[in-house]
Amino acid sequence: MPGPPASDAGWGKLPLVVDTSAFSRAHHPNVREEWKRVLRADRLRISPAVRLEILFSARDGKSFDTLAEQLSALRPAPLSVSVLHAAEEAMSALAHRSAGTHRIPIVDYLLAAAAQEAGAAVIHYDHDYDTLAQVMEFESIWLASPGTLP
Repeated sequence: MPGPPASDAGWGKLPLVVDTSAFSRAHHPNVREEWKRVLRADRLRISPAVRLEILFSARDGKSFDTLAEQLSALRPAPLSVSVLHAAEEAMSALAHRSAGTHRIPIVDYLLAAAAQEAGAAVIHYDHDYDTLAQVMEFESIWLASPGTLP
């Protein structure tokens, strides 16, 4: 059964697999304290694909090292063979649903599949996870309501 869309009940109690869209906005005053709370509660997880995506944004060696240290505080959300298979199954399901529906970034498929395998939610600021939650079993949790953060 596909995962439910995000609710207004906050970030729930599940582990949270972090999308780049959430990580890049975690410093915003509207979400900073809740982010710190779930970080202290050891609920945040990161996949290797998102780790690389975030590190790619570093402007120089010093900022790369700072980001790498921050990301090291998060538990891993592994990319196993079964995660890769689940990502492909989700892509197939969306491709058969409607032409073009499957054209979602590959990293988003991998992250959603990692969350599904871990019994976790994905925390994001990206509509694609709501689409993926229709064909996969994970909870799609918005960092903040759509359109409320830059």
